[in-house]
Amino acid sequence: MTKEELKNKRIGILMGGISPEREISLKTGEAILKALKEKGYQVVKIEVDQKVPFRLIEEKIEIAFIALHGPWGEDGTIQGMLEIMGIPYTGSGVLASALAMNKVMAKRIFLYHNLPTPEFQVLNKKDPEIRLTIIPPLVVKPVCGGSTIGTSVVRSYEEIKTALQKASLYSDELLIEKYVEGTDLTVGILEGKPLPLIQIIPKSGFYDYSSKYTPGETEYRIPAPLPQEVTRRAQKLAVSAFQALQCSGVARVDLRLTPQEELTILEVNTIPGFTETSLLPMAAAKVGIDFPNLTELILCSAKLHITNPIKDND
Repeated sequence: MTKEELKNKRIGILMGGISPEREISLKTGEAILKALKEKGYQVVKIEVDQKVPFRLIEEKIEIAFIALHGPWGEDGTIQGMLEIMGIPYTGSGVLASALAMNKVMAKRIFLYHNLPTPEFQVLNKKDPEIRLTIIPPLVVKPVCGGSTIGTSVVRSYEEIKTALQKASLYSDELLIEKYVEGTDLTVGILEGKPLPLIQIIPKSGFYDYSSKYTPGETEYRIPAPLPQEVTRRAQKLAVSAFQALQCSGVARVDLRLTPQEELTILEVNTIPGFTETSLLPMAAAKVGIDFPNLTELILCSAKLHITNPIKDND
């Protein structure tokens, strides 16, 4: 859709939601709302709850810019609702959103495509016994979720129970993943092409919720000061992960680089954090795409992903 066409549309910025990442989503949504207003678009703030379909109808929303994080926003549910309502939206479709949110399904697809990802096993919080097949150090996390909420690094068997209890607050299924020592990297993907590689250096040594959202707790190097060959491999791997899950529009792929310069995929975020100080916008700025122009580019990619046979036969 062209900029000229979109200027005549009512655009709903979907934000908030009912997931543990609500506050982060509100920050993302407000930043997008402000940027698109400055660009001259007709934007409407839509806080998402159970009544969101009625709000979209009342506000006569024609395009949805999804600024939701976590379950019921980033997992294909809101995307499915918009498909049914016939409202084009930003980002990945129903299937890709659901696959990326479910870390176990995503990892299984990576393995099918021979893409490297840490060794893992899955537990259910209702399991009567805990039988680990992986030796610590481990990462314990909810199968569905983001912002490292409910995630712990476990370095001994004594820490397992507490980590499982923490993760089980957010998901019935729990992912136990081998902890890979190394450097945190992330690659933003915009319309299938990689942005500059980012190196993440948290002061705490673990890029957790506090490290992500507390100013000064993490150093970011853009572009990452790595050999060109490593950068090229990281960007290629990120694009392969994006394609394996059939993502579209914008996404961010988190990687780990070992001391032996081996790369492994941690996860794919189909709706990454999106304020002017978030990682993907910072990477875009390095190639001359400022925040307002980045939001506009993403808006122009809004579409429906599922063909409506009834509409097509009218």
